[in-house]
Amino acid sequence: MESIRQKQIGELLRRYFGMMLAEEGSNFYGRDKLVTVTAVKMTPDLLIAKVYVSVYGTENKQEVILQLEDNYPRIRQALASKAGKQMRRVPELEFFLDDTVDEMYRVESLLNRVGEEDKDLGK
Repeated sequence: MESIRQKQIGELLRRYFGMMLAEEGSNFYGRDKLVTVTAVKMTPDLLIAKVYVSVYGTENKQEVILQLEDNYPRIRQALASKAGKQMRRVPELEFFLDDTVDEMYRVESLLNRVGEEDKDLGK
């Protein structure tokens, strides 16, 4: 279970990282993709931040994660300039794909298909 401090730092990083992606994200992964930060989970020692991102506008979502990792030094430096005043040390960043929305659409599609089949059987 996360401590209050872990949650505070995670939320702070989520906000600043989201703002940074809105301002400079197209430099990292292109203009045709929409990337949002869904969550940031901190380790208990506050040295590693697991950043979960949701990607829209492309089929190859893992490519965006790889591009973020390739631009890691620039991203961390930009994040440090934004959040550095409120933190002693900017944590190491690890990027993960959050596919919750994709799973939601998949489940909704399955439920709609089952509903259609039930209607067909009821006739």
